Amino acid sequence: MVDKKTTARYLKTGDVAAMLRISPKTVTRWARDGKLPHSRTLGGHRRFPAEAIERLARELSVDL
Repeated sequence: MVDKKTTARYLKTGDVAAMLRISPKTVTRWARDGKLPHSRTLGGHRRFPAEAIERLARELSVDL
């Protein structure tokens, strides 16, 4: 059984774009440039830690 409190949530590129109100291409570019923390799935898709993206949105004063 997986404890949801210790399981990290990850967001897709489109989700990050919507939260930060930027285009998905900008999310991809920022990730490639090292400006956004991310990991890759086995299929090569980027996944972004929700906690870090939510913190960035607050810092940028974007309403969640």
